Amino acid sequence: MRVSFLGATGTVTGSKYLVECRGGARVLVDCGLFQGQKNLRQRNWTSLPVSPASIDAVLLTHAHIDHTGYLPALVKHGFRGDVFCTSATRDLAQILLPDCGYLQEEDARHANARGYSRHKPAMPLFTREDAAACLPLLRPVDYGVALQVAPRLNVTFHPAGHILGSAFLVLEDEATRLLFSGDVGRQHDVLMRPPSPIPAVDYIVCESTYGDRLHDPADGAEKLAEVIHKTMVHGGKVVIPAFAVGRAQALLYLLSGLRLKGRIPRMPVFLDSPMAIDTSEIYCRHRAEHRLDEPSCRATCTVARCLRTPAESKELNSMALPYVVLSASGMATGGRVVHHLARLLPDARNTVLLAGFQAAGTRGRRLAEGAETVRIHGDDVPVRAHVEMLHNLSAHADRDELLTWLRTASHSPQCVFVTHGEAQAAQAFSAHVAGSLGWSTIVPEDGEVVELG
Repeated sequence: MRVSFLGATGTVTGSKYLVECRGGARVLVDCGLFQGQKNLRQRNWTSLPVSPASIDAVLLTHAHIDHTGYLPALVKHGFRGDVFCTSATRDLAQILLPDCGYLQEEDARHANARGYSRHKPAMPLFTREDAAACLPLLRPVDYGVALQVAPRLNVTFHPAGHILGSAFLVLEDEATRLLFSGDVGRQHDVLMRPPSPIPAVDYIVCESTYGDRLHDPADGAEKLAEVIHKTMVHGGKVVIPAFAVGRAQALLYLLSGLRLKGRIPRMPVFLDSPMAIDTSEIYCRHRAEHRLDEPSCRATCTVARCLRTPAESKELNSMALPYVVLSASGMATGGRVVHHLARLLPDARNTVLLAGFQAAGTRGRRLAEGAETVRIHGDDVPVRAHVEMLHNLSAHADRDELLTWLRTASHSPQCVFVTHGEAQAAQAFSAHVAGSLGWSTIVPEDGEVVELG
């Protein structure tokens, strides 16, 4: 078995792992889009080292765009195989991928209208139509069932606890059992159940997003209530860039609980993301995978007024009273939240609440690092609003939670390949695994190819 690391090395985006086996079987584990810094985004335009048409199948660990967002481009360039994923991942991808195509088109449109692209004209990587064309290839599979995905190659999906439908994958040929962690969930997440134990495997490819740190143990609901109170006292508005899948639902759940207990004022709450609205409904359809019962699902889906159309979103521009708005994307890289930021950042009465990991090069990261201005649609927008961080809502396991999960392995693997982390996090976690567990570790380089067995 041979693995090529084609993404998520030295970064948390662009997850792609090419697995090749005896007899010519070739599968791609995850098919993610690079996001964040310009040099990373440019990699989305670089061809894979093999023809997409030569890949037998794609295996998706979960629906987030940094794990699925390149799929429309892969199909556009010739891939025609099956895309295996859990049922919930299939349902979420049917929302996320067309939306990603729409954002690609919108970014190109804005670049052409404002003239800030070097390319004349700027073109989208793929369109909504391209995204729609890849959806019929999605094949839902059940957790815990071994499935042949290519000659002499089986895969089994196991619950990873990260978001709805997330899975870690165990690939097996005649000689080798290889585990891909995808993104690993937390032991005590607000919504999701903890990840399943690790079966016997020879090698592990493990994420390290938070491999160099621990999550804030403070109560996320308390921080959320505090920010809302402080902002309302000053007559301001709270804008929360929220990942449409997982994070938005966790925030809505916390808001519904705070409102039920009278812990926050009855100021309006808006969910300005059609994708997050649809995702919340999917969470209610897959209740067996998370902690929320039917009443909790209902409360979560009704605490906010849902804004589906652009016209409804623009109505907020004329609202003088304080309010809370949750809007995608979670790192403020695109979507409706960018328009809210452009309008609300210059006002010192307002607050931007960042509720998750902010990758290097994103607007969210620049805000978190105290930037005085951020670039939005070709303009430098002054940052006078307060910027707050809500660290402990992350859906990623932190360093100790990752180690706890690795300790569930029934025996020691031959090697752990540490990926999906910025360079410092990956190197730090590699050292922690070696020091705490005594396992051999490698932090792969971009494009590195390793032979297993």
